[in-house]
Formats: sequence, C-alpha cells, structure tokens
Amino acid sequence: MSASALSDAVSPYFGDLGSKYMLDPATGEIGKAAGYPDGFSFYFAGRGGVLGDVDADVVHAGFVFFDQTIVRKMWERGVQVEGARKAASRYAGAADAWGKAHLANFRSAARFNALAEKVVASVDPVGLSLFAGLRAEPLPADAAARTYRLVTWLRELRGCLHINAVVAEGLSGKEAVLASENGDFFAKLHGYQEPYPDVSHLKAARVRAEETTSKLMAAVYERALTADERAEFAALTAELKASVA
Repeated sequence: MSASALSDAVSPYFGDLGSKYMLDPATGEIGKAAGYPDGFSFYFAGRGGVLGDVDADVVHAGFVFFDQTIVRKMWERGVQVEGARKAASRYAGAADAWGKAHLANFRSAARFNALAEKVVASVDPVGLSLFAGLRAEPLPADAAARTYRLVTWLRELRGCLHINAVVAEGLSGKEAVLASENGDFFAKLHGYQEPYPDVSHLKAARVRAEETTSKLMAAVYERALTADERAEFAALTAELKASVA
C-alpha cells in the first residue's frame, strides 16, 4: 500500500476519533471535579499543558487556529487551577478513560499500537511543538487506552504539519479557518468575532495547504512503515473503526 493511500484512508478518521474525548461530557466532568471553572479552560490548559509553564502566546503558537484573545483568557484561567503540567496529565487521563470506555472491543490493539508507536517514534519533532510535547508524555499500559492515546498523537501530528503548511502559504490562523469549508461556523467556534473579512481570494492557498499537509503526512508513513505494514495498518484501522463502542 502506498503511503499516500494510507494517509488518505486513516487521517480523516483519526482526526474525528481523536477529538471525541475533547467533546465528551465525561471529560468535562473530570475537569469540573478537579476544580476547572468550565470545559474550555480545561481544554486549553490540558491540551496546551504539555508545552509547560509558558505565556499564552506560546500556546497560541501551538494552537494557531483559535482567536489569540480567547487562548489567553482560557489558558490563564485554566492553569490557575493546578498548573500546566498537572493539567496536561489530567487531560491525558481523560483521553485514557475515553479509550478504556469505548475501545475495549478492539481485539487487535497490541498490533495496532506497535505500528502506531513505530510511526510516532520516527518523527523528527522540529517545528511540531505540540506533537513533541504530547509524545514526551508516558503512554498508558492499558491496551485500549494506549490505542486511543496514539490516535490522539497521530491527530495532533497531522495538525502540526498542517500548521506548517498554512504558514508556508502565508495564511494566518483566522484566514485559514475562514477559507475552509463552513468557515464562518468554525470561525465562531474558534472565538473570532464578526464581521468576518472576505477571504474568497485565499481559498486556493487554503487548498494548497491541505494538499501539502497530506504530502507531509504521507512522507511520515513512507519513512516509518514498509508497504506491507502500511496495508496492515490500514486494515487494523478499519477494524478499530468497526469496534468503537
């Protein structure tokens, strides 16, 4: 199986599955029990906490597609609770809990994990700060939790590669959001205030950024896995998809 075919087959699914725990009310309850005032502050402190005790602008540099004012507000509100690194650990624990709850029926977790770990270990983290921070965290021993954590890492890896592609096209985070499909909806979701500028002239650049992202992600799979392993990983991902509760 070609690396580009594998990337096209699994990346959209990892993008969707890897965000499930972020949107799950159970994750919000974990944050609430720990004293976070709202789900957004837990999200920003938890997801960005792997970057350490940093200024909000550093987190914005890693998140890119959120309004900078919102990032600062939610980051500073979140890290007040227990600090950045503890927030990151708790947020990773929420991902692990989601994996245990929803991926217990995935019988091929051990092999999936072995190949996924081979992929993430192969990556040069230069320019991929958020991915690098996540990868530095210890993986859980539980097979289902480990599978889900690896999925979130692969999601974040592609996200970081996408940031590089967007920057290379000269787009700001706001422009990239607005130039995407359903841009106004996602701009609002990411904290940007109306009225929004006309970005129709940037849509071609946005498409090129997506194409570059796909090429960069395919290159990761090309370096990390053999053709046979790529085919196996695609089949394992299909099995994973069918087993999610």
